[in-house]
Amino acid sequence: MKPLKFLCVLLCGMTSVYNSPAQDKLNIKFGKITPQDFDLSKYHFDSSASAVIIADMGNSAFEGNNKGGFSLVFTHYRRAKIINKNGIDIATVEIPLYKSGNNEEKLQNLKAVTYNVENGKVVETKLDDKSVFTDKASKNYIIKKFTFPAVKEGSVIEYSYTQSSDFFFNLQPWEFQGGYPRLWSEYEVTIPEWFRYVILTQGYQRFAIHTNNSIAVHYQVNVAGVTERNDMVTLDGNATDSRFVMKDVPPLKEENFTTTLANHIAKIEFQLSSIQFPNSVAHEYMSNWPKVNEQMMEDEKFGADLQKNNGWLSDDLKNITNGASTKVGKAEKIFNYVRDNFTCTDHGRVYMDNNLKTIFKNKSGSEAEINLLLVAMLNHEDIPSNPLILSTRHHGKTNEIYPLMDRYNYVICDATIDGTSYFLDASEPRLGFGHLPEYCYNGHSRVISKELQVPVYLEADSLKEQKMTSVFIVNDEKKDGMVDGSFQSQLGYFESYDLREKISKKTEKDFFKEIKIPNSQDVDIENGNIDSLKQPDFPATLHYDFAFKNAFNDDIVYFNPMLTEGYKENPFKAAERFYPVEMPFTSDETYILNMEIPKGYTVDELPKSTKVSFNETDGFFEYLILKDDNNIQLRSHIKLNRANFSADDYSSLRDFFGFVVKKQSEQIVFKKKK
Repeated sequence: MKPLKFLCVLLCGMTSVYNSPAQDKLNIKFGKITPQDFDLSKYHFDSSASAVIIADMGNSAFEGNNKGGFSLVFTHYRRAKIINKNGIDIATVEIPLYKSGNNEEKLQNLKAVTYNVENGKVVETKLDDKSVFTDKASKNYIIKKFTFPAVKEGSVIEYSYTQSSDFFFNLQPWEFQGGYPRLWSEYEVTIPEWFRYVILTQGYQRFAIHTNNSIAVHYQVNVAGVTERNDMVTLDGNATDSRFVMKDVPPLKEENFTTTLANHIAKIEFQLSSIQFPNSVAHEYMSNWPKVNEQMMEDEKFGADLQKNNGWLSDDLKNITNGASTKVGKAEKIFNYVRDNFTCTDHGRVYMDNNLKTIFKNKSGSEAEINLLLVAMLNHEDIPSNPLILSTRHHGKTNEIYPLMDRYNYVICDATIDGTSYFLDASEPRLGFGHLPEYCYNGHSRVISKELQVPVYLEADSLKEQKMTSVFIVNDEKKDGMVDGSFQSQLGYFESYDLREKISKKTEKDFFKEIKIPNSQDVDIENGNIDSLKQPDFPATLHYDFAFKNAFNDDIVYFNPMLTEGYKENPFKAAERFYPVEMPFTSDETYILNMEIPKGYTVDELPKSTKVSFNETDGFFEYLILKDDNNIQLRSHIKLNRANFSADDYSSLRDFFGFVVKKQSEQIVFKKKK
């Protein structure tokens, strides 16, 4: 069946979009477990699973409190079985609690028990309260952490707790899917009519049950009175009770070409939109892009410095741009100066810790600080530039409709010169002008400016990675049995970037020592050189000469003409995939071999030429080989015109690369002349 991805945006309090009469309930209770409950053979789940979540159930509701308002109360129950030792990690539980100032969420009524079957009876081991630890994760989060006692293969574990919160914006999300199968995953949320949330759901699994029912609610709130006695206030109204259930949810495992599983797991999230109690003015909590732009541009930690004339930069910029006759030339000089003279101390920030003048003086800062300084320097030279905020590929997708600011974690510079946009990141020392790291190409991003209110789409499909490799192999006329060759490969831009990163941690000499040619262990690599290694505006070109010493002495010689190139294994290993394939760029790889037939040998077997297309226009693979009396010529060309493929394409993509691997592993058979 074709997987269905859904992205649902609803406002609580609206008429239900779906109301099923089904009211299936899971008949399971904490502490009620028999030896028969350890047998999961009647259930259908991934046979390779190391653990199984039998039941995962959450409930969020509002309760009147003694502080004159409401509290959010979240309860969570889970039962799971550890199948083998690789599933032991499920026995460690972390519960994040939000805090702000002196106020923090409270963890209450924590119970955790391990069950094992011994001599036909269930033996339980309870968690000791002293085994619950507290870690500080960040300024706003602490983590309550514990590990179940007495766990082993075959154990069933069970826990429950209540989490009380006064932070209305932190209505708990729910993940229906994860790294292990979930036989039953349920979340119920009751939201009074005075609270409005945007509900965001994602994933590729259908709800087995989804109901939205309007119910009458009655709340009592203690309000501090004029006297020592508190006053009890009663509030009656309606609420929307929503129930979401998924059954037999398969695990989602990270595979090659995945940005982050956070983009794909089945989950539901809530964003507080507004609160309006009877006879009172509504308080809006969810902003819009015009307001966000204005707020960020006035923020001392983001855009306030950008709106100043920054005259303190004048003398330095005069020297930096000296000799530049065009705006592009000026922009390149400014970019190169910042890139080459500033050290990035942290990637993954949106706001600054210091002002621009301090950053310039210190010659260091986060990627946000460095790129905001670049924006200011370009604007100073009348090159229109704005910050562009985005989410990197590992961080997850942003929301195009709502300015959910926690989704953004990176800032680059968007400069406009003669009508052309140049996206710049001066925080990466090996990036050229007009290039971004591949991890920035994650779809929707946003220009932050009082004047411009536009989205920008940085798509991996727009990146073209080209590679051309040429190999020449000839007989050494001075030495019988010796075969010499030359190798040259002009790398794609991102492979060049990776090479520069690798070389920065070692020497070129060490790099060439590690080159292994699979046809022979007895091979010399000489005259290694890398063109444009220290010129990040250009792709790098790799050169070296090689000599096979004893490869052609036997009566029969098997020789793979792809040498170091080609696919050695299929990057798509899983039999099936439930989420898209997300490559970092499109690819176009060509390999050309011109080979003189080794002296004293004839070609006994030669791979056959072939050409196959992928999805007609999405790509192709060709393997063209021919010979004459003295030479062999090969051209291997693989091209993909897209970087992103749906789960429906996975099987075809896997078969396509399987064919490529098989073909590129075929060998030429040389037979010694008699």
